[in-house]
Amino acid sequence: MHNLRRLDLNLLVTLDVLLAEHNVTRAAERLNFSQPSISVHLAKLRDIFGDPLLLPGPRGMRPTARAEELREPLRLALEALGRAVSPSAPFDPLQARHTWRVAATDYGESTILLPAMAGLRGAAPGTRLAVLELAPAHIARQAEQGLIDLAFHTAHDAPQELRHRVLFRESYVLAGRDGHPRLKRRPTLKQFCELEHVIVSPNGGGFAGITDKALAQAGLTRRVVLSVPHFLFVISALASTDLVAMVPERLVRGHPGLRVVAPPVDVPGYEMTMLWHERAHRDPAHQWLREHIASHL
Repeated sequence: MHNLRRLDLNLLVTLDVLLAEHNVTRAAERLNFSQPSISVHLAKLRDIFGDPLLLPGPRGMRPTARAEELREPLRLALEALGRAVSPSAPFDPLQARHTWRVAATDYGESTILLPAMAGLRGAAPGTRLAVLELAPAHIARQAEQGLIDLAFHTAHDAPQELRHRVLFRESYVLAGRDGHPRLKRRPTLKQFCELEHVIVSPNGGGFAGITDKALAQAGLTRRVVLSVPHFLFVISALASTDLVAMVPERLVRGHPGLRVVAPPVDVPGYEMTMLWHERAHRDPAHQWLREHIASHL
C-alpha cells in the first residue's frame, strides 16, 4: 500500500510502454514525452519497486525477472482502467444479457410491467426481469445498494431522495361482476353505502381507506365486509360474488367479467411514478429500460 501511494498513472503507463518497446527513445516517441522525462520516470519506478526493471542489453533494454512478473498484471490493470474511464458504449438491447430487478405491487405488475413485457422480450431477448414485492419503507435503501433497479410507487409516498418519472395519473371507479343487479346504472350515494364492499389493505386487516375518509366528510359510512392484501384477489372476488370495490381504473379497464361505473363519491386519484437511484441515472442500459417501460403504457 505504501508503494501504491507513491505511484501515479503516468509512471505505470511509462512502465507498460517500456516493457513493450525495450527502448527509452521509442517509448518517449510513443508517449510524446522527452527522452529525459522517460529516464526520470524509470528512475522513480526503480526506486519504488526496488528493482532495476530494465537493464542495458546488446539490442536495447531487457526486463528483469521482477519486470516480467509485472508485465501481464500491469497490462490488464491499465486496460481495465481504460474501460472504466471511457465513455459508455451505446446500449444494444439485442445483444444485452442484463438481469433487471424491479419492485412493484401486484397493481404495478398488472398496469405497468405487463404492458411492457411483450415488447421487452422482443427487443431484448437475452435479458431477464426479476419482479420483487414492493416494500415501501425499504425502496430508497434497496435502490442505493443496487438491490433493485426500479420501483413503481405512488408519487405521494415516493422517497424524495430518488429520481422519479410520473408514468400516469390514476382514478378510482366502482367495480362489480358483470350482470351485478345493483350496478346496472350508477348507484346513488345511499345505495353505494348499502352495497357490500371489499377493500385492499396493503398492511393487512384494515377495513377503512381513502373512500371511507371521503364518506366520513359527508357523515356517511359504507359496509366493508372483506379486507385483502392484494388487488388480484379483489378481481377474483368481484367476478364470483356480489361484492363491489373501489379500484384503480387501469386495473379493471376492459375486464370482460366486470361491470365498471363511476362512483357517487369523489375520491382523489394519484400519480404512479417510476423510481431509481442517481447511480443508475446515466447508465445507457438503465435509460433504455426506463424509456421502454414508459413508452408502453
